[in-house]
Amino acid sequence: MSGAGPRQDSTGRLWGVGVGPGDPELVTLKTARLIREADVVAYHQGVGKRSNARRIVDGLVPADVVEEVLQYPVTTGTAEHPGGYAGAMADFYEECAQRLREHLAAGRDVVVLAEGDPMFYGSFMYLHDRLSEEFETEVVAGVPAFAAATALAATPLVRQTDVLTVLPGTLPEAELARRLADTDGAIIMKLGRTFPAVRSALEQAGRLDTALYVERASMPEQRWLPVADVDPTSVPYFSLVVVPGDGHGTRYDEQSPRFGTSSPLSSPGTGDDVPKQGEVVVVGLGPGPDAWLTPEASDELAQVGHVVGYAPYVARVPQRVGLQRHASGNTVEIDRATHALELARSGERVAVVSGGDAGVFGMATAVLEAQEAQPHLHDVTVRVVPGVSAVQAVAARAGAPIGGDFAVMSLSDRLKPWSVVERRLRAVADADLVLAVYNPRSRSRTTQVADMRRILLEHRDPSTVVVVGRDVGRAEESLHVTTLADLDPESIDMKCLLVVGSSRTRVSPTGAVWTSRSVEA
Repeated sequence: MSGAGPRQDSTGRLWGVGVGPGDPELVTLKTARLIREADVVAYHQGVGKRSNARRIVDGLVPADVVEEVLQYPVTTGTAEHPGGYAGAMADFYEECAQRLREHLAAGRDVVVLAEGDPMFYGSFMYLHDRLSEEFETEVVAGVPAFAAATALAATPLVRQTDVLTVLPGTLPEAELARRLADTDGAIIMKLGRTFPAVRSALEQAGRLDTALYVERASMPEQRWLPVADVDPTSVPYFSLVVVPGDGHGTRYDEQSPRFGTSSPLSSPGTGDDVPKQGEVVVVGLGPGPDAWLTPEASDELAQVGHVVGYAPYVARVPQRVGLQRHASGNTVEIDRATHALELARSGERVAVVSGGDAGVFGMATAVLEAQEAQPHLHDVTVRVVPGVSAVQAVAARAGAPIGGDFAVMSLSDRLKPWSVVERRLRAVADADLVLAVYNPRSRSRTTQVADMRRILLEHRDPSTVVVVGRDVGRAEESLHVTTLADLDPESIDMKCLLVVGSSRTRVSPTGAVWTSRSVEA
């Protein structure tokens, strides 16, 4: 349609087309056709620079096509704008959208060029956000830069059930290191000035030796080399890091701890050979903020070679050189406890982590239970390091509701029948104890809070004070003080911990909840 002028019978169509990583021969046939037929070709470029996407398709753009150059106002993370860099970019994309909107409204088809793939860290996405509901829009996939990079290095990225993670090099170094340690294969984009921190994160995660640096993949000046050999001062924007999954996974002609005869959560052996003993230290991380991690716990985590636990808790442990992470799901406590004990039996120092205090509905009991059940693990040293418990955190936020005698219960019936929970609730209520309630509700357990409330009201005054703490210690923290009569079971979820007062629990004039230490005979 180039040169035919705008259509009068309808609006134009918006196309977002991927032009690949740099080699014109990697442009798809569909993208090439759309560029030749376009009324308008639009593309982004930096100040004082030529658009790489436009350069790739030099031989395809008709001479009489309308070109819209969408020049970025800033190219770094700072800007002299009331809204900062984000505000400047938001205004820029709105301006770009308006320019293209005028063409589309006039019936012209607009093709927006995107280096690599349009929906992979591409600027076209922000135009799509603003225009796709107004105009017919289609996206054409392109070859992403990381595909060209792995092809250049002839390096398998992920195999079988390996997990691939794409990471921006602009992440904080500690977070980047953690994610690199937790994945199999990885691609790290957006290097340039971030490269020194990226290299450090790779080293901390134990992935530096296999990581490959690829520069200008598929372009005439392309090159690749080990990350460890790269001069940090010479890293351009058109570069990325490939972290092969082979370091964690396996090939079909090999056996490995991950896909061989034993899994990370199974016992590697129970023979008579007893290697040098290590130890397992079970660590409570506290309810959330780093400030609630005790110095002792922090020291222990700094000395182990392995950290084992439920994935969100493992994620809270900073990555460092030599630390291996073993994250697993929420219902395999005995499996991961056994895995930790086996690692220690082979001579490793292992931390098993829990939220809050490891001895309060945490991993300490699971480790000792797994050890008792397997005689060959009886001589493994197990130590438990205390942590700030969730009940302590909620009670402190509320005041002093557990200043007198109190009981702690979990409403989960995964490891005990509900009839036992009911019997214990009645016993606690009859004894007039303050009750701290863990695991009150989940997606599959929706009636327990209402049942608890009903049972307690058989023994307690409806005005009994109840504290509901949610995400205490985190950014989403909330604390609500109500009564047993007014407690809404539907407002409770697994992020909550409840403290149900006794007859001696009251609310001070300043709103603090506290329980008297004195009990009359």
